[in-house]
Amino acid sequence: MTQVTRDRLYRRHRFPAEVIAHAVWLYFRFPLSLRMVEDLLAARGIIVSHQTVRLWAEKFGRHFAHDIRRRSAGKLGDKWHLDEAVISIGGKKHWLWRAVDQDGFVLDVLVQSRRNTKAAKRLMRKLLKGQGHVPRVMVTDKLRSYGAAKRDIMPGVDHRSHKGLNNRAENSHQPTRRREQIMKGFKSARHLQRFVSIHDPVANLFHFPRHNIPSDHHRELRAAAMRMWNEIARLQAA
Repeated sequence: MTQVTRDRLYRRHRFPAEVIAHAVWLYFRFPLSLRMVEDLLAARGIIVSHQTVRLWAEKFGRHFAHDIRRRSAGKLGDKWHLDEAVISIGGKKHWLWRAVDQDGFVLDVLVQSRRNTKAAKRLMRKLLKGQGHVPRVMVTDKLRSYGAAKRDIMPGVDHRSHKGLNNRAENSHQPTRRREQIMKGFKSARHLQRFVSIHDPVANLFHFPRHNIPSDHHRELRAAAMRMWNEIARLQAA
Protein backbone atom coordinates (compact mmCIF):
# COMPACT_ATOMS: atom_id res chain seq x y z
CA MET A 1 0.00 0.00 0.00
CA THR A 2 1.46 3.31 -1.06
CA GLN A 3 2.10 6.26 1.21
CA VAL A 4 -0.39 8.28 -0.85
CA THR A 5 -3.21 5.84 -0.04
CA ARG A 6 -2.30 5.85 3.64
CA ASP A 7 -2.23 9.65 3.75
CA ARG A 8 -5.65 9.80 2.08
CA LEU A 9 -7.12 7.33 4.59
CA TYR A 10 -5.93 9.25 7.67
CA ARG A 11 -6.11 12.74 6.18
CA ARG A 12 -7.26 15.57 8.49
CA HIS A 13 -6.89 13.50 11.65
CA ARG A 14 -4.82 15.03 14.44
CA PHE A 15 -3.53 11.71 15.75
CA PRO A 16 -1.13 9.51 13.76
CA ALA A 17 -2.29 6.36 11.97
CA GLU A 18 -0.66 4.07 14.55
CA VAL A 19 -2.71 5.55 17.40
CA ILE A 20 -6.00 5.40 15.50
CA ALA A 21 -5.45 1.83 14.32
CA HIS A 22 -4.45 0.71 17.81
CA ALA A 23 -7.59 2.25 19.34
CA VAL A 24 -9.81 0.54 16.77
CA TRP A 25 -8.01 -2.77 17.32
CA LEU A 26 -8.50 -2.53 21.09
CA TYR A 27 -12.20 -1.77 20.78
CA PHE A 28 -13.09 -4.58 18.39
CA ARG A 29 -10.53 -7.15 19.44
CA PHE A 30 -11.44 -7.17 23.16
CA PRO A 31 -14.72 -6.74 25.09
CA LEU A 32 -13.94 -3.15 26.06
CA SER A 33 -16.16 -0.12 26.37
CA LEU A 34 -15.23 3.17 24.71
CA ARG A 35 -14.25 4.62 28.09
CA MET A 36 -12.02 1.62 28.77
CA VAL A 37 -10.18 2.23 25.50
CA GLU A 38 -9.88 5.90 26.47
CA ASP A 39 -8.24 4.88 29.77
CA LEU A 40 -5.86 2.42 28.09
CA LEU A 41 -4.70 5.09 25.68
CA ALA A 42 -4.34 7.60 28.53
CA ALA A 43 -2.07 5.13 30.35
CA ARG A 44 0.27 5.47 27.37
CA GLY A 45 0.11 9.26 27.46
CA ILE A 46 -2.41 9.53 24.61
CA ILE A 47 -5.22 11.83 25.67
CA VAL A 48 -8.28 11.28 23.51
CA SER A 49 -11.96 11.28 24.42
CA HIS A 50 -14.19 8.23 24.20
CA GLN A 51 -16.38 10.11 21.69
CA THR A 52 -13.38 10.34 19.38
CA VAL A 53 -12.71 6.62 19.83
CA ARG A 54 -16.32 5.95 18.82
CA LEU A 55 -15.92 8.00 15.64
CA TRP A 56 -12.68 6.19 14.81
CA ALA A 57 -14.32 2.82 15.43
CA GLU A 58 -17.18 3.60 13.06
CA LYS A 59 -15.15 5.19 10.26
CA PHE A 60 -11.98 3.11 10.25
CA GLY A 61 -13.55 -0.08 11.60
CA ARG A 62 -15.91 -0.20 8.64
CA HIS A 63 -13.00 0.29 6.26
CA PHE A 64 -10.85 -2.38 7.94
CA ALA A 65 -13.71 -4.91 8.10
CA HIS A 66 -14.38 -4.46 4.38
CA ASP A 67 -10.73 -5.17 3.61
CA ILE A 68 -10.73 -8.29 5.81
CA ARG A 69 -13.84 -9.63 4.07
CA ARG A 70 -12.29 -8.95 0.67
CA ARG A 71 -9.15 -10.85 1.57
CA SER A 72 -11.08 -13.83 2.94
CA ALA A 73 -13.52 -14.09 0.01
CA GLY A 74 -13.76 -17.69 -1.18
CA LYS A 75 -11.42 -18.99 1.55
CA LEU A 76 -13.94 -19.92 4.24
CA GLY A 77 -15.52 -23.32 4.81
CA ASP A 78 -18.26 -25.11 2.87
CA LYS A 79 -20.22 -26.33 5.89
CA TRP A 80 -22.50 -23.54 7.05
CA HIS A 81 -23.98 -23.37 10.55
CA LEU A 82 -26.94 -20.97 10.78
CA ASP A 83 -28.50 -19.70 13.98
CA GLU A 84 -30.53 -16.78 15.32
CA ALA A 85 -30.43 -15.07 18.73
CA VAL A 86 -32.90 -12.65 20.21
CA ILE A 87 -31.64 -9.18 21.12
CA SER A 88 -33.85 -6.75 23.04
CA ILE A 89 -33.50 -3.13 21.89
CA GLY A 90 -35.65 -0.49 23.51
CA GLY A 91 -38.00 -3.15 24.84
CA LYS A 92 -38.55 -4.64 21.38
CA LYS A 93 -37.29 -8.01 20.20
CA HIS A 94 -34.89 -8.18 17.26
CA TRP A 95 -33.24 -11.28 15.85
CA LEU A 96 -29.54 -11.50 15.13
CA TRP A 97 -29.07 -14.09 12.38
CA ARG A 98 -25.53 -15.39 12.04
CA ALA A 99 -23.79 -17.98 9.87
CA VAL A 100 -20.41 -19.56 10.67
CA ASP A 101 -18.40 -22.25 8.93
CA GLN A 102 -17.14 -25.54 10.36
CA ASP A 103 -14.03 -23.84 11.76
CA GLY A 104 -15.94 -21.13 13.61
CA PHE A 105 -15.27 -18.27 11.19
CA VAL A 106 -18.24 -15.94 10.84
CA LEU A 107 -19.61 -15.90 7.29
CA ASP A 108 -22.19 -13.15 7.69
CA VAL A 109 -24.62 -11.51 10.11
CA LEU A 110 -28.00 -9.90 9.63
CA VAL A 111 -30.24 -8.10 12.14
CA GLN A 112 -33.96 -8.55 11.44
CA SER A 113 -37.22 -7.89 13.22
CA ARG A 114 -38.72 -11.27 12.31
CA ARG A 115 -37.94 -14.93 12.90
CA ASN A 116 -39.68 -16.51 9.96
CA THR A 117 -39.12 -17.96 6.49
CA LYS A 118 -38.79 -14.55 4.84
CA ALA A 119 -36.04 -13.59 7.29
CA ALA A 120 -34.25 -16.91 6.72
CA LYS A 121 -34.38 -16.35 2.96
CA ARG A 122 -32.83 -12.89 3.35
CA LEU A 123 -29.94 -14.39 5.29
CA MET A 124 -29.37 -17.15 2.73
CA ARG A 125 -29.42 -14.75 -0.20
CA LYS A 126 -26.94 -12.50 1.59
CA LEU A 127 -24.70 -15.49 2.27
CA LEU A 128 -24.76 -16.67 -1.35
CA LYS A 129 -23.94 -13.18 -2.60
CA GLY A 130 -21.10 -12.74 -0.13
CA GLN A 131 -19.55 -16.20 -0.42
CA GLY A 132 -20.12 -16.71 -4.13
CA HIS A 133 -20.95 -20.40 -3.81
CA VAL A 134 -23.44 -22.77 -2.22
CA PRO A 135 -22.39 -24.79 0.84
CA ARG A 136 -21.78 -28.52 0.88
CA VAL A 137 -23.85 -28.88 4.06
CA MET A 138 -26.13 -26.54 5.99
CA VAL A 139 -26.65 -27.14 9.73
CA THR A 140 -29.45 -25.46 11.67
CA ASP A 141 -31.56 -25.93 14.75
CA LYS A 142 -35.16 -27.16 14.59
CA LEU A 143 -36.65 -23.86 13.38
CA ARG A 144 -38.79 -24.87 10.38
CA SER A 145 -38.18 -21.59 8.61
CA TYR A 146 -34.71 -22.80 7.62
CA GLY A 147 -36.05 -25.81 5.79
CA ALA A 148 -38.73 -23.80 3.99
CA ALA A 149 -36.20 -21.15 2.94
CA LYS A 150 -33.63 -23.71 1.81
CA ARG A 151 -36.12 -25.43 -0.48
CA ASP A 152 -36.51 -22.18 -2.42
CA ILE A 153 -32.98 -20.76 -2.21
CA MET A 154 -30.66 -23.79 -2.08
CA PRO A 155 -32.76 -26.87 -2.92
CA GLY A 156 -29.82 -29.18 -3.64
CA VAL A 157 -27.90 -28.55 -0.41
CA ASP A 158 -27.79 -31.22 2.30
CA HIS A 159 -29.65 -29.85 5.34
CA ARG A 160 -29.08 -31.20 8.84
CA SER A 161 -31.60 -29.88 11.35
CA HIS A 162 -30.65 -30.77 14.90
CA LYS A 163 -30.05 -28.50 17.87
CA GLY A 164 -27.20 -30.63 19.18
CA LEU A 165 -25.26 -30.30 15.91
CA ASN A 166 -25.40 -26.51 15.90
CA ASN A 167 -23.37 -25.62 18.99
CA ARG A 168 -20.75 -23.87 16.86
CA ALA A 169 -23.27 -21.32 15.59
CA GLU A 170 -24.89 -20.89 19.00
CA ASN A 171 -21.50 -20.28 20.64
CA SER A 172 -20.68 -17.63 18.04
CA HIS A 173 -23.25 -15.33 19.70
CA GLN A 174 -21.33 -15.21 22.98
CA PRO A 175 -18.98 -12.31 22.08
CA THR A 176 -22.00 -10.21 21.10
CA ARG A 177 -23.70 -11.05 24.40
CA ARG A 178 -20.62 -9.97 26.35
CA ARG A 179 -20.41 -6.70 24.42
CA GLU A 180 -24.15 -6.13 24.91
CA GLN A 181 -23.61 -6.23 28.68
CA ILE A 182 -20.60 -3.92 28.58
CA MET A 183 -22.38 -1.41 26.34
CA LYS A 184 -25.57 -1.74 28.45
CA GLY A 185 -27.54 -2.66 25.38
CA PHE A 186 -27.55 -1.55 21.76
CA LYS A 187 -29.23 1.72 20.81
CA SER A 188 -30.99 0.51 17.67
CA ALA A 189 -31.11 -2.30 15.14
CA ARG A 190 -28.87 -0.22 12.87
CA HIS A 191 -26.38 0.23 15.71
CA LEU A 192 -26.30 -3.54 16.30
CA GLN A 193 -25.90 -4.31 12.59
CA ARG A 194 -23.10 -1.78 12.25
CA PHE A 195 -21.25 -3.15 15.27
CA VAL A 196 -21.42 -6.86 14.39
CA SER A 197 -20.56 -6.15 10.74
CA ILE A 198 -17.25 -4.72 11.92
CA HIS A 199 -16.64 -6.86 15.00
CA ASP A 200 -17.06 -10.27 13.36
CA PRO A 201 -14.54 -9.79 10.49
CA VAL A 202 -11.97 -8.52 13.01
CA ALA A 203 -12.71 -11.53 15.22
CA ASN A 204 -12.20 -13.79 12.17
CA LEU A 205 -8.75 -12.35 11.58
CA PHE A 206 -7.66 -13.26 15.11
CA HIS A 207 -9.55 -16.55 15.31
CA PHE A 208 -7.33 -19.59 15.61
CA PRO A 209 -7.48 -22.71 17.80
CA ARG A 210 -5.69 -22.66 21.13
CA HIS A 211 -6.19 -26.13 22.56
CA ASN A 212 -4.91 -28.46 19.83
CA ILE A 213 -1.83 -26.74 18.37
CA PRO A 214 1.71 -26.29 19.76
CA SER A 215 2.45 -22.99 21.46
CA ASP A 216 5.04 -22.00 18.84
CA HIS A 217 2.49 -22.51 16.07
CA HIS A 218 -0.01 -20.44 18.03
CA ARG A 219 2.51 -17.60 18.28
CA GLU A 220 3.16 -17.83 14.53
CA LEU A 221 -0.56 -17.56 13.77
CA ARG A 222 -0.93 -14.61 16.11
CA ALA A 223 2.06 -12.85 14.56
CA ALA A 224 0.69 -13.47 11.05
CA ALA A 225 -2.68 -12.02 12.10
CA MET A 226 -0.99 -8.89 13.45
CA ARG A 227 1.01 -8.48 10.25
CA MET A 228 -2.16 -8.65 8.20
CA TRP A 229 -3.87 -6.20 10.55
CA ASN A 230 -1.00 -3.75 10.07
CA GLU A 231 -1.30 -4.13 6.31
CA ILE A 232 -5.05 -3.55 6.45
CA ALA A 233 -4.56 -0.54 8.73
CA ARG A 234 -1.95 0.74 6.22
CA LEU A 235 0.80 0.67 8.84
CA GLN A 236 3.09 -1.31 6.56
CA ALA A 237 3.29 -2.18 2.88
CA ALA A 238 0.88 -4.87 1.71
